[in-house]
Amino acid sequence: MTLEDALKEGRSYLQGKNIEDCHIDAWYLLSYFFKISRADFYLHPNKMVTEIQIEGYRNLIRQRGQHIPLQHITGEQEFMGLSFKVSKDVLIPRQDTEILVQEALKYAQGKDVLDMCTGSGCILISLGKLGNIHSGLGVDISENALAIARENATTLDVNLQFMQSNLFENVQGKFDIIVSNPPYIPTADIMGLMEEVKNHEPIIALDGETDGLHFYRTIIKQLSTYLKPSGYVFFEIGHNQGEEVSQLLQEHDFHNIKIIKDLAGLDRVVSGQNC
Repeated sequence: MTLEDALKEGRSYLQGKNIEDCHIDAWYLLSYFFKISRADFYLHPNKMVTEIQIEGYRNLIRQRGQHIPLQHITGEQEFMGLSFKVSKDVLIPRQDTEILVQEALKYAQGKDVLDMCTGSGCILISLGKLGNIHSGLGVDISENALAIARENATTLDVNLQFMQSNLFENVQGKFDIIVSNPPYIPTADIMGLMEEVKNHEPIIALDGETDGLHFYRTIIKQLSTYLKPSGYVFFEIGHNQGEEVSQLLQEHDFHNIKIIKDLAGLDRVVSGQNC
């Protein structure tokens, strides 16, 4: 069997299992397993592979056919041009979240940053790597998630702190910037998500309770205690939560409130400035 044969088989198998991005995922798993680039493949599509190799690739394809996320199979996900380790204990970094990082980077240089609900650490680590921040603290309720975040910080060579905390419970001090991608999916909507999300990603990182706004309310009530005067907050939000989160910030005397859209034109980030 050749590399091209293996790819065709992988695509056909995933298509039969109703994997939405079957063609893309079959290629990524081929590239990951055989450690080849697209250029390598196009130059040598008829390169022969051994039976042991093809069985290894088939094993990955079978896992993907069970709707296990591609990133859980490879153990990694690119975000802001950086490679992050992921596992079932953290939310897989999404391209949409890069909008939050891009906005925060405009104000980040030399600043003290708190990342609430840090998960894999992708937001804080990206700010640390790309934003020349003064200090960074990532907090999460999950020790397993924090272990992943610490490993990512070490691998990407950024000096950041991570701490277990139920929101602000164990946090001390004040920060110039607070960033957060909290759970924001209404509980009733979770069962309608893709299998890859509802069955394999941590529900604790998804469930925003009844209306999806629970964590915004809780965090915003305490923001002024932990945010320096004129400091900024940046939230990732669901596509229909921009006005409601903006209103919550207004009710707590924040100003310069903005709703930033993602590449699809949907509300994605709300930012505001402390009084």
